[in-house]
Amino acid sequence: MDIKQTAIEELSAKSSEASSRSVLVGLDGFVDIIINPVDQRFGPGDNYQPIRDMSTFGKRILAAAGKSTNIEMGKKMEKLGGNGPILANAILNAGFPTRYIGALGDPLIHPVFEDFAKRTEAVSLAEPGVTHALEFRDGKIMLGLMDSLEKVTYSSMVDKMGEGAFIDLLSRTDLFAIVNWTMLPYLTQVLQALVDQVYPNLGPRDHRSFFFDLADPEKRSDDDLTAVLRLLHRFCAFGSTTLGLNLKEAQHVSRVLGLPVGESNAEDIMGMARDIRNELSLDCVVVHPTDSAACATKDDTFYTKGFFTPDPMITTGAGDHFNAGFSVSRLLGLSPQSALIVGCAFSGYYVRSAESPSLSSIGSFLRKTEFATLED
Repeated sequence: MDIKQTAIEELSAKSSEASSRSVLVGLDGFVDIIINPVDQRFGPGDNYQPIRDMSTFGKRILAAAGKSTNIEMGKKMEKLGGNGPILANAILNAGFPTRYIGALGDPLIHPVFEDFAKRTEAVSLAEPGVTHALEFRDGKIMLGLMDSLEKVTYSSMVDKMGEGAFIDLLSRTDLFAIVNWTMLPYLTQVLQALVDQVYPNLGPRDHRSFFFDLADPEKRSDDDLTAVLRLLHRFCAFGSTTLGLNLKEAQHVSRVLGLPVGESNAEDIMGMARDIRNELSLDCVVVHPTDSAACATKDDTFYTKGFFTPDPMITTGAGDHFNAGFSVSRLLGLSPQSALIVGCAFSGYYVRSAESPSLSSIGSFLRKTEFATLED
């Protein structure tokens, strides 16, 4: 049986258990304004040609050095954003009861989060940040305003919820996904409080797991990054702990930890996943380039091609959808290999439709979609 068929069968056998697994996600929140930089305009509205490649955009900027330039931003849509809300929305749509804590508006929930906040019984700690996401065929540039996220702290969570309610929520949570460390200046202190003050006082839970996504940490100092990476191991005492990294993040983390820095080929991404996992003593490290994914566990290292498309409808949030698919697959008990394939399918489905999939739609997607690579 091939690995894709195995993933389909494992997912089919476990999907009914989704409603019995509780998920908590946090702690950021952004309003995402998705933008196509305009290359040439031919008329009003959408009658323009976008700048399609990052290199072309970069040349336009460099050509204006010492002078000036005007680049129009063609607005495609405005939607809920931030790694946490996108991840939580994907997990919720897959059928898992999901709660959210983060920056969705204060004192009132921002309109883009109103439905999401109701569906997740969200606790909002601050005003959301704002991201202008410039999308290109070969990547994206995220321009963020995030001073409001300084209000996301451990004490703000306890103050908003009450200590008893907060601890009770954590005691009943099977998967706690904590993302966007880079944009949350006090998240290291939050994590420290959780392993020092909260989890040592909670009883064991059969399916307790943690998923961490740093979210492009290159703007943070190497010392800050090293400190939070070393802290993640302490969560292993309380549940299965996974660190998720895209290719760029894996390369950066490898460099900071003094490990070999690989490229995007299968051997290198498996090697980085394995080396980072061994160095940090985590249960799992997963690395997901645009067109493939690999993970390392205590037992072995696994790899799969992905479902890349050269003409995506949207790319902002693709990595969060991979993380959603991978983390809930592991929560359901799928094998690491199958979890990688399901994670890639979540991302592949999302970039083609701009919608978060259900588990049944992922099964259909896997049956009709072949593995692809950038070269294909």
